[in-house]
Amino acid sequence: MDLSLILSIVEIVLAVFVVTAILLQQRGTGMGGAFGGGGGDTGNIFATRRGAERILFLSTIVASILFFSIALAQNLI
Repeated sequence: MDLSLILSIVEIVLAVFVVTAILLQQRGTGMGGAFGGGGGDTGNIFATRRGAERILFLSTIVASILFFSIALAQNLI
């Protein structure tokens, strides 16, 4: 396997992860809202991200940076 093929595969995997991670994040709701929970009028309360929400948020940022870097690297090779 050459480097270009490996970078392409990694880029596809990162793209799928970034899209999935972004879709799981709903503005103004917690992780329970993404899976059908979170009843009541809690849409107006914005709190800091904790636990799984914070991990998902930070991993989305890291994956996006890696995706951009790999796309740039493929153009330079």
